[in-house]
Amino acid sequence: MTETPLTALPENWDRALVVVAHPDDMEFGAAAAVARWTGQGKDVVYCLVTSGEAGIDGMAPPEAGPLREDEQRESCRVVGVDEVEFLRLPDGVLEYGVALRRRIAEVVRRHRPDVVVTNNFRDTWDGATNLNQADHIAVGRATLDAARDAGNRWIFPEQVESGLAPWPGVVAVWAAGSPQARHAVDVTDDFDTGVASLRAHQAYLDGLGWADFDPDAFLRGNAQAVGERAGVPLASSFEVFPLQWGGADD
Repeated sequence: MTETPLTALPENWDRALVVVAHPDDMEFGAAAAVARWTGQGKDVVYCLVTSGEAGIDGMAPPEAGPLREDEQRESCRVVGVDEVEFLRLPDGVLEYGVALRRRIAEVVRRHRPDVVVTNNFRDTWDGATNLNQADHIAVGRATLDAARDAGNRWIFPEQVESGLAPWPGVVAVWAAGSPQARHAVDVTDDFDTGVASLRAHQAYLDGLGWADFDPDAFLRGNAQAVGERAGVPLASSFEVFPLQWGGADD
């Protein structure tokens, strides 16, 4: 069965905020898209909800957290992102709810992005049996809601009272790697940069214990599959959630 073709994401925007659960979340497939955007002169800011401190089995969280933050900063530098912040919520046990929405809405109000990018928050990666991780689901859902919360002065009004103006300017939330993606970004020219950004997470990759794992081969296989649907050699996929009233996902 032929898969549905993917439409190119719009690039008529200036500022994006990336909100993901862990260091490495963007690098497993979408960092090359960020490199493309920063190469166009767009401003991209990263917000990591945790420090990924529970992600390395052989390393205790107090040691792993700072190390993974350093790896993320280097990974961001590779793709042209200068501003990275960490909320330092507990890795592995994030819960969707008002508290998480509040923290992310505050970030949206401070950075005032045109688009917000997060990770796939569907139950699976493949639309079938390859289960997603709980933190990804909690953060993605909370990010989608927080992007709308940020525009309503009566939601988390204490932030407005402290000087953060409401921000209703988020046009859409884009979820990278969703099995329900209908859009893509051509990353052919920036693919190698995306690979380098994943390699920057070396301690994490070593800790996974995956024998003979090759970041280039892993990312290339996925990017080629998405590229076939997008009509380009290599691409990253995104599900689009329009936030403006009457907005469309094209």
